[in-house]
Amino acid sequence: MLGWSDERKLADILPAKEARAIKKAFGYTTAAELLQHYARDYSRHGSGVNVEAAAEGDVVTCVGEVTWANTSYTSTGKLMHRIVISDGRTMLTATFFQAKFPATQLKVGVRAMFSGKLGFYRDTPQISHPDYLLLPAEDQRGATRKVGTGGLRNLAAYGDISDVDALLSERDFLAVYPAKKGMTSWRLMGAIHQVLATLPKVEEPLGFTPEGMVSFDDAIRGIHEPGPEGPEAHRRRLKYNEALSLAIVMALRRADTENRRASACPPIAGGQQERLRAGLPFPLTRGQEQVIAEITADLSAVTPMSRLLQGEVGSGKTVVALLGMLQVVDAGRQCAMLAPTEVLAVQHGRSLTTMLMNAGVEASVVVLTGSMSVAQKRQALLDIVSGQADIVVGTHALIQDTVEFFDLGMVVVDEQHRFGVEQRDRLRGKGRDEMTPHLLVMTATPIPRTIAMTVFGDLAVSTLRELPGGRKPIQSSVVPATLRPKWMTRALERIREEVEAGHQAYVVCPRIEKEGGVLAVHDAFSRFSFEGLSLAVLHGRMSGEEKDRVMADFAAGGIDILVSTTVIEVGVDVPNATVMLVLEAENFGVSQLHQLRGRVGRGGHASLCLFHTGIEDELHPALGRLQAIADTSDGFRLAEIDLLSRQEGDVLGTSQSGTDRKVKMLSFTEDLEIIEQANRDAARLVARDRELAERLVTDIAVDNQEYLEKS
Repeated sequence: MLGWSDERKLADILPAKEARAIKKAFGYTTAAELLQHYARDYSRHGSGVNVEAAAEGDVVTCVGEVTWANTSYTSTGKLMHRIVISDGRTMLTATFFQAKFPATQLKVGVRAMFSGKLGFYRDTPQISHPDYLLLPAEDQRGATRKVGTGGLRNLAAYGDISDVDALLSERDFLAVYPAKKGMTSWRLMGAIHQVLATLPKVEEPLGFTPEGMVSFDDAIRGIHEPGPEGPEAHRRRLKYNEALSLAIVMALRRADTENRRASACPPIAGGQQERLRAGLPFPLTRGQEQVIAEITADLSAVTPMSRLLQGEVGSGKTVVALLGMLQVVDAGRQCAMLAPTEVLAVQHGRSLTTMLMNAGVEASVVVLTGSMSVAQKRQALLDIVSGQADIVVGTHALIQDTVEFFDLGMVVVDEQHRFGVEQRDRLRGKGRDEMTPHLLVMTATPIPRTIAMTVFGDLAVSTLRELPGGRKPIQSSVVPATLRPKWMTRALERIREEVEAGHQAYVVCPRIEKEGGVLAVHDAFSRFSFEGLSLAVLHGRMSGEEKDRVMADFAAGGIDILVSTTVIEVGVDVPNATVMLVLEAENFGVSQLHQLRGRVGRGGHASLCLFHTGIEDELHPALGRLQAIADTSDGFRLAEIDLLSRQEGDVLGTSQSGTDRKVKMLSFTEDLEIIEQANRDAARLVARDRELAERLVTDIAVDNQEYLEKS
């Protein structure tokens, strides 16, 4: 964590039984690993009962004396033991059912610590069946006999019971940790206290405490055992540390790019770029003109361009990228365009070729994919290495060692979120004479500002917000088929109406097989709902040739309804498609649904997107999420919703699942100010002391560390 680690073995600090239990539950073996197991919440706590500030349902912890006790039986014959706990000022009632030991252990005069969920009865605070730990009287200090229940009993594993009393009696907040069977929050709290008690002072990794922050040492201790001020200041410092680690990585990447050299490719009067602009059948938007100017300036410099182009589906990113590539081709160099799927690579190859031919531009386009025949691959590789290919479009096949370019001057990565940093940089490493190709990465998934500053902090950002003229808004509706069956009937009628009006439709399924899959839906719709219409299937298990044939037939109008998985999510362009039905839409992500919706409405016709769901609960959060998507077509607003609905994941770009998190506390929806401060500080640090900056991020994943070592 920002250059700090505590590699002491838990087995050398904790009782052997506790160290083994923690390793079994969480896999932790070192002090640093345990100290980075942060609380998920905090219980308000004081020296006495002190529950006035707590709300009903809160888990509270209190220390007090039993002032009244009564054992009786309920009307159904169940044993019931009720007590009143008091600190001399506030009273709290606790009730135990069918429990023999509380009746014998919790008598008047006994002092104990209790923990349970708070409730109120006639304004009197009460807890039902709390965990408890008996505490010794003044004349019994040093007692080691542990009497208690649940996780509280384990607190005494770290010393005598009077130590536990001292540990807890003065606390205002108690950490509530993510726990597992056999390793309760209380047990973790005791273990962490023991580790903190033996932790030497933690020095500031930067040599000073950042402005407005508590010290690193205070933060590590205070996040687990906050004082009356609470945990917020400590949480803020640890968030800053995480943000600074990411910002340093990006600052190092920017510095690395600035130290590399690229071939300058200034625009040439009368060149192919100029001819394409003159031959376009539509005017460029103001946004496109601005982005083209930014790219033109970058390509004219000897520092490699590193730019992210984000824009809505249909905002004209491809023509902007092509104009940039032609500027490089005019300078005598090649360009490579990396696409995430073969379907998209083939379509890009066709659309680029068509645009060039229609404008009378002679630049050559070659496609290279994994499913091509040996002869086709051999010819493509020959064209690439000889320089006959000006623009090479391909999938991951382009990254292979067998692909050699004659003189690669620019790399374009389409749908950047489908590729890791390492993949794009392997392709970028294919430049000639140690020159680094210019880089343009594109995404149709709008990126929140905080993500742009962290995940893409090494890239300059260009944004296309306006859509080309003639595109009409897409009407979107949620179809809760179980709650309102007639809406589903109407949805299918609308699809037939659009087809009978001469248009085409997509039906998107979340899977290939089983109920609700492409194959079953195609069969049912062909025989019942859309009998007499032309339907076809498209999914990822089909060969490249099959997919190409189906898409070509659909684009030519030979298919009325295409039943598909999300292989149509990116790049497929059929202007005549005006309606889409997404089945079980709750199974798709926010950005994915927005991308899918962008497949219709591309031909200037009024279009419709229907989000089907079988959710039966009107208050289900997934239903609200679908309605939010239907209510707005603003991709940037949807990106914020998307970020709120899932984990941030590995923000360095090597994982998209959300399970391998490089950040534990930092929030990309709430911590813009902290991220901005970290970015400023990282830039200054890398400029001042690069060696220190590299040391501070040695705990970043190995693949990313190798990237830094290359620089």
